[in-house]
Amino acid sequence: MVSPESQSTMAKHGLLRNRAASLLCFGDGCLFLGGTLAAAASSSEAPPDRASAAAAATPPHRDSEESRNFYDDPELSYSFGRPVRGWDEKRREWLRQHPSLAAAASSSSPGGRERVLLVTGSQPAPCKNKIGDHLLLRFFKNKVDYCRIHGCDVFYNTALLQPRMFSYWAKYPVVRAAMVAHPEAEWIWWVDSDALFSDMDFELPLDRYKGHNLVVHGWQHLIYEKKSWTSINAGVFLIRNCQWSMDFMDVWAGMGPQSPEYERWGHVLRSTLADKLYPESDDQSALVYLLLTHKDRYGDKIYVESEYYFEGYWEEIVGTLPNITREHQDLERRGPQARRRRHAEKASRYYAARRAEAEAEAAPARRPRPFVTHFTGCQPCSGDHNQMYSGESCWDGMVKALNFADNQVLRRYGYVRPDLMDSDAVKPVPYD
Repeated sequence: MVSPESQSTMAKHGLLRNRAASLLCFGDGCLFLGGTLAAAASSSEAPPDRASAAAAATPPHRDSEESRNFYDDPELSYSFGRPVRGWDEKRREWLRQHPSLAAAASSSSPGGRERVLLVTGSQPAPCKNKIGDHLLLRFFKNKVDYCRIHGCDVFYNTALLQPRMFSYWAKYPVVRAAMVAHPEAEWIWWVDSDALFSDMDFELPLDRYKGHNLVVHGWQHLIYEKKSWTSINAGVFLIRNCQWSMDFMDVWAGMGPQSPEYERWGHVLRSTLADKLYPESDDQSALVYLLLTHKDRYGDKIYVESEYYFEGYWEEIVGTLPNITREHQDLERRGPQARRRRHAEKASRYYAARRAEAEAEAAPARRPRPFVTHFTGCQPCSGDHNQMYSGESCWDGMVKALNFADNQVLRRYGYVRPDLMDSDAVKPVPYD
């Protein structure tokens, strides 16, 4: 499935190369809610009494911004340095004041899924790479498409919120601020700007993460046996909007460049992690360290996902995309016409579920689409890619992966790109 060896090598070289990159590295490196009304029914066999009539005439409770809540606290901070206390209770009270949003914040609502806010971002200035801004626009379009199809919200940030938290650490102030700004969201989903959704149908298996507050891609044996700093990838993660996460991020960020202990932490991480070459405290190494040294405190709440491409290394994925396209087309041709039926984009999740059932029956002969393809080490904005790759392999790989994903969207609008390396040419999808 997901190869830890190849991804470990990628992450190692990619992150080492990134240490000399610009201060705001989330520019080359992102994070994703309904309501119900309750109605009282009266018996049709007898006229309602006065109480029932009064209840029926009472309008449903509506969202209220007139009551005070945690936003009125002058001590509330969106930034690291001033901890948030009682966050679960504050969120609960705010949701009580906003019942239309409260219903979708929990999976217990009828037909509901926990609400997810996807956050991503890039640097404030234009890209140095002449095609960098175009690539970032397409990466962002891909995330907007995914969020639209799956009913998610998205926040794109271009500001360095806490200048002392630069480089790898720049994303964490964005995540923390998003938690405070979106109490209706149960999960905050950070996705680096150089990562894209290559399976537009796949939905996060949120039920799998019940009882957990942080989800990262990685491999348990590389964490606890090999003590490798590339045993996980922190470029894509899902974090629950709760007090545990607030407290954990305070500890995690305490190893970053805004800390007076930053230099010491770099040496500690290098001496602890077997394959870390440089004495620099980065967020990925810091997370591995916390898992190694405080497993009893954090381990049960952190889910290390390795069963699907929660975050996949681009170099092992891009070459497989044409074959995956053909395999999916063959499966559709052999299947019933109803599976290929034209449909509105809003109905996509229904047809995706039908296709998933057929694909499960065809496994293992058919390769699944990788969920997320991450172009780590390519640096599309700066152009300062890792020297283990050529610039052409990075840029061509991005075009191929972006068109592979976009074809899944365009088909809902009646068109498709026949050549994944040609972004200009499209043709109508024939009626079947």
